[in-house]
Amino acid sequence: MKFYLAPLEGITGYIYRNALEKYFPGADRYFTPFIMPNQHKMLRTKELRDVLPENNRVPDLIPQILTNQAEHFLETARQLEEMGYQEVNLNLGCPSGTVVSKKRGSGLLAYPEELDRFLDEIFSKSPVRISVKTRIGRDNTADAFLLMEIYRKYPLSELIIHPRTQKEFYRGVPDQGLFGELARAYRCDDTAPAIDCSETSQNAEHSNFNAVQRTICYNGNLLTNKDYLDFTAKFPDIPAVMLGRGVIANPGLLRQIRTGIPTDRPTLRAFHDEILENYREAFGSDNNALFRMKELWIYMIHLFTDSDRYKKKIHKAQNLADYRCIVDALFREQTLLTEGPAQWVLPQK
Repeated sequence: MKFYLAPLEGITGYIYRNALEKYFPGADRYFTPFIMPNQHKMLRTKELRDVLPENNRVPDLIPQILTNQAEHFLETARQLEEMGYQEVNLNLGCPSGTVVSKKRGSGLLAYPEELDRFLDEIFSKSPVRISVKTRIGRDNTADAFLLMEIYRKYPLSELIIHPRTQKEFYRGVPDQGLFGELARAYRCDDTAPAIDCSETSQNAEHSNFNAVQRTICYNGNLLTNKDYLDFTAKFPDIPAVMLGRGVIANPGLLRQIRTGIPTDRPTLRAFHDEILENYREAFGSDNNALFRMKELWIYMIHLFTDSDRYKKKIHKAQNLADYRCIVDALFREQTLLTEGPAQWVLPQK
């Protein structure tokens, strides 16, 4: 099994990724928060800083691109290739309303013909491999199998499926039953629903790529070790899983899945302290560092008892000195829930 860290805007930048790899290793691949190309065709300062190879100390980093303009995608891919990257990820999963309204992210899923044309152009001209992270529809799942048929036409290095629609955001339970059907359809297993299984991805336009592997990765609500074990019992043939909010909430989750070693207080504290100090250095501002740490605690606070009270205290901290006192008390006074709480209460959007 391969384990991937999903991108989360505002949290999983290079400072977070480096600290996670140092203190809680376990991810085989890390994905950057999305790069959104614009008409200037240059990476923004924040985006450039996040993907610079010298800033990243993780085993395999995949930049993610969010756009519906083939020209913008290809120019960004070219710049990333110049930095040494051999693969990028296309974001067709972001459910944000401002993204979807512009036919980006999961918004493009509602327009299969436009999606098909877009994929045809980028796969015909891309200098690097392309994986795709997708949801199973925008408003509903009516076109889910059509989407698989479209994806089959192109030599994706990997298809990462999050089995929710855009409308669901992160609410409810991902449809793992439908995920299984879509995975079979994409790979054209014998039990798959009838779709066009012709090997159109081997055509001349895409001849710069080798044989297609039809590799599938699952993403969605793997928040605990038990969630992972339950998933693999259902889908023993799925070779990769992507975890996001579960790892942000419990940084030791991947290490626990791989080794059985649960999250421990000293390592978690060292992880926290390194992120804080690196934020202070990178931003040159205690206030900016404090804002970033507050975002992280929205997730990580649930690893401790009395989480609601301390979440409010951290949110109200006005300066770094107050914040540090609160975090000291949290680590000193509260119990660390090494398996996570009975039920995660994580952000739904």
